[in-house]
Amino acid sequence: MGDQRNQVIKGSPSQYVKLNIGGFLYYTTIRTLTKVDCMLRAMFSGKLEVLTDSEGWVLIDRCGLHFGTILNFLRDGNVALPTENRALAELLAEAKYYCIEELAESCERALDIKKKEIQPICRVPLITSPSEENFLITSSTKPVVKLLINRHNNKYSYTPTSDDNLLKNIELFDKICLRFSGRILFIKDVIGSSEICCWSFYGNGKKVAEVCCTSIVYTTDKKHTKVEFPEARIYEETLHTLLYENRQNPDAELLQATSTIRSGAINYTSDEEDACGLARLRSNKQNNAPTPKAE
Repeated sequence: MGDQRNQVIKGSPSQYVKLNIGGFLYYTTIRTLTKVDCMLRAMFSGKLEVLTDSEGWVLIDRCGLHFGTILNFLRDGNVALPTENRALAELLAEAKYYCIEELAESCERALDIKKKEIQPICRVPLITSPSEENFLITSSTKPVVKLLINRHNNKYSYTPTSDDNLLKNIELFDKICLRFSGRILFIKDVIGSSEICCWSFYGNGKKVAEVCCTSIVYTTDKKHTKVEFPEARIYEETLHTLLYENRQNPDAELLQATSTIRSGAINYTSDEEDACGLARLRSNKQNNAPTPKAE
């Protein structure tokens, strides 16, 4: 780096000086550096010695990330403050180091205001277009859970329990959002397909499962829309999406241990079909049971 030495800098206000502040290089005038009564005025008006290298750069052992903001404040008397708390706190530390009281007070007031602001625990985007939905899902670094609610786009009447189950799905979505908002991106869709209520689960930008909560019930007079509330299945698929958290691909062993046999997205059957399946299973067990031997 060459020889370093202490020297006194005192020149005309229009003289330019070169500053190396923690590796950040700045070029400004003595007028700017001595405009406000602070440490910089003492350093560049001959009251204090400064450390320079062989190329004439003044060396200051501080982080120079925010020194450009400090220079702009010295030039204009005001400056746009950072919006992030961390950057604001860092600028405050530098303003205090250089004894720039007015800038330090501005930073402290801004930090006090931010402390009083209420920050939401989680934010749930509301889809307004298919392109927006695709962008959110493919660009997210987190797994994605999407709830489609399309109550207004239905041409059939509902079964007596449908409205209640629809509200239960919405309530469950809100509860899961609060629980996993830091690990999963939750989005809500009200413009999607003709489905009334459908959960979709994504990992690495691709759909890995689906829970459709609506089906058509045929009666003698007309069709009815049945809305179901498969709470356990929704929880299960939400936990499955966590297998894609912080991974390029899901852990194969975990996926096998926690999932049923899949082929693409899962389409669950209705409660009536589940009941029929259980009945067939019981019947098969009874038919295959060994007959007792006669003594």
